[in-house]
Amino acid sequence: MQINWNEIDTVLLDMDGTLLDRHFDDHFWLEHLPKRFAAKNGIALDAAKEKLYAMFRSQENTLNWTDLDYWSEQVGLDIPMLKLEIEHLIAVHPDVIEFLGFLRSSGKTVHLVTNAHGKTLSLKMKKTRLGPYFDEIISAHDLGLPKEEGAFWGELQKKIPYDPARTMLGEDSETNLRTADEYGIKHLIYISAPNSQLPPKPSERFISVRTFGELF
Repeated sequence: MQINWNEIDTVLLDMDGTLLDRHFDDHFWLEHLPKRFAAKNGIALDAAKEKLYAMFRSQENTLNWTDLDYWSEQVGLDIPMLKLEIEHLIAVHPDVIEFLGFLRSSGKTVHLVTNAHGKTLSLKMKKTRLGPYFDEIISAHDLGLPKEEGAFWGELQKKIPYDPARTMLGEDSETNLRTADEYGIKHLIYISAPNSQLPPKPSERFISVRTFGELF
């Protein structure tokens, strides 16, 4: 598909599932952590999954969802240390490096805007070395609101001035795209294959691409 880049000054990009393969995160929270939790508590893996999944669901669409300190306290395990055990699964999606290079050479202002916790950001930026491509990296934890809340985009505008009508947002969350749309961000792109191990699922509402290579 074609994007009229002359209409865009600012590009906001999500991290997990959008720039990075969400396979790492899905595997960690759905498989790796339950195994460690089961071993620590002497319970069956299925019982550990049932308990943890219910805990995860209770914090959906809140900052706790991505707060590693919160989950370390809740499950009694050092979450950042456990993530290091499978850091080899952290991977950048195809075409991302080329896309970021294209944006920089085109003179766009590029911001990483993520719900991810600061400790997750540190791990993934160290592993992927994507940091230098961004004018600024912003965690929702810095603003005190998750992207699922419409007020987030106004708070973000106070931190990094942007014109919603001339801004593009790339996301793998339709909820976040919807709140951005309601705020007035005009150019909304949905990543339909956030986890490389699963088939793509295009959005029925937003322009969908498998990779950013389709945009330039």
